[in-house]
Amino acid sequence: MSLRTPLRPLARVLDARAKGENPDAIERENLRLRHEAGRDKLRQRAESRLLLMSLVFLLAFGAVGARMAALATTEAEEPRVASSGAVIHTTRADIVDRQGRVLATNFATNALYAHPHEIVDARAAADGLAEIFPEMDAETLYQRFTSERRFLWLRRYLSPEQEQAVHDLGEPGLLFGPREMRLYPNGPIAAHVLGGAGFGQEAVNAAEVIGIAGVEAQFDAVLRDPGQTGPLTLSLDLTVQATVEEVLAGGMALLNAQGAAAVMMDAHTGEIIAMASLPDFDPNNRPRPALEGDPADSPLFNRTVQGVYELGSVFKAFTVAQALDLGLFNTADMIDTRGPLRMAGFNIRDFRSYGPSQSVHDVFIHSSNIGTARMAQVIGGERQRAFLDLLGLLEPAPVELVEAANARPLLPQRWGDLATMTISYGHGLSTSPVSLAAAYASLVNGGTLIRPTLMRQDAPQQGQRVISEATSAAMRGLMRATVTEGTASFGEVAGYAVGGKTGTADMPRASGGYYDDRNLVTFAAAFPMHDPRYVLITTLQEPVETSGSEPRRTAGWTAVPVAAEIIRRTAPLMGLRPEIEPSALDALSSASR
Repeated sequence: MSLRTPLRPLARVLDARAKGENPDAIERENLRLRHEAGRDKLRQRAESRLLLMSLVFLLAFGAVGARMAALATTEAEEPRVASSGAVIHTTRADIVDRQGRVLATNFATNALYAHPHEIVDARAAADGLAEIFPEMDAETLYQRFTSERRFLWLRRYLSPEQEQAVHDLGEPGLLFGPREMRLYPNGPIAAHVLGGAGFGQEAVNAAEVIGIAGVEAQFDAVLRDPGQTGPLTLSLDLTVQATVEEVLAGGMALLNAQGAAAVMMDAHTGEIIAMASLPDFDPNNRPRPALEGDPADSPLFNRTVQGVYELGSVFKAFTVAQALDLGLFNTADMIDTRGPLRMAGFNIRDFRSYGPSQSVHDVFIHSSNIGTARMAQVIGGERQRAFLDLLGLLEPAPVELVEAANARPLLPQRWGDLATMTISYGHGLSTSPVSLAAAYASLVNGGTLIRPTLMRQDAPQQGQRVISEATSAAMRGLMRATVTEGTASFGEVAGYAVGGKTGTADMPRASGGYYDDRNLVTFAAAFPMHDPRYVLITTLQEPVETSGSEPRRTAGWTAVPVAAEIIRRTAPLMGLRPEIEPSALDALSSASR
């Protein structure tokens, strides 16, 4: 412990007095020395601190420099935020086809709104907007801008060009609000499947996008789920879908049809590869639902699902398949086809007579109503109804579209003998083309039940057995013979062994009965018949083929050529190579006669 030196030490004071010196000088000198010592101590402390701070700054700037040098010598990389939880998506999920091609996505845009009290020149603003947006009326806008209102929505979304044009008006009262809208980059392709989306709750700086039809509405909760980790993958193939729509539209125009529909389905997985309904629409600019008239006349109407029709002779395949599977007939058995066949005061006739009797094989390929009705009599109404119900023809199609649930088939009020006979050849019961496609897939795939789906599948469906493998093989032979020998001769496509069944049904009158000159024609096809991969249902409403001396309206002249062109153009797109038809199928066809 150090002691401070006294300012007036006694010994030095006494010595100074003895020498005659002033003792006060001793105090001043000691005080000066004490101040100098304190100053030196403070200087040393400040210098030490400055040195320490210099070292700290040197180290810090050295670390920053080293880090900058390291970053400059490494490859550029976007920064990423590490997270231990699931990725959170703030936008509606995309919808893609089976190959990952985008069918629906999101597009950043802006909404346009106005603060009328901030508009400087109402007349110029109204005229400018009317010029940019032809659907807006300048006078109406001017009246709204000069009203007492303080907020006006003008447009829900803008294109970049429109946004720039509004910006160039230089009007401070016209404002933009960020929006994310749903974009369908392929326009009307697959419009009825996708359906469309719109805005739900809206605010100035945000808007809720919700599905309003099709898969957009069916999977709305999934698409809006923040935890959705990827796009919604459909079973559709975009190139096949576009080709089907193109060919179908060409056939519809060529044959002067009022409407058309087509369903391409995998016969083993139930995947819908293409689903087309014409006329169609662009989901980017979805039209308003019709408030009057027949809803089926609206382009929003999906004929493949919402349309329930009497599909005509395509139903004969179910009658023949059930009769063969029950062991009531074989393909060589002869059936009385003399006409007309009278039942409950009604006459059942054939479109063309092929003699007083025909084999089951010929009844099918020549499409005999009388022969099929007689087979249905043997089967009976109860067993017929149970079989059609098993195939899914008596219930709405279980396909993933919101519209499907309300499209219930129309059944006879009383399933008596007459109904049994007419239903056997496709009259008296109405169902949808997509249900027909699934039922035909069940007949040709070996006899196991197929349910239609718009979701990508990784394996065949393991449905219950509806007919035996032997019956399925016999039906494949009969369907192939219908193309090579029967009513669907225009359905032949070289290398693809097409088989099928035609159906021509008279359109029902609203007041009862049927039109004589208005038909719904259908061709239910499968290919290749020795190993069926796909089923194609092609339907045209009121077509007329006019190349001959008389107008022709049957499916063989109308739906069959259109379906053949679809198969010719889409089969290669689906990976099917043309091949020589195995001779075993020819032998099967001959044995079935």
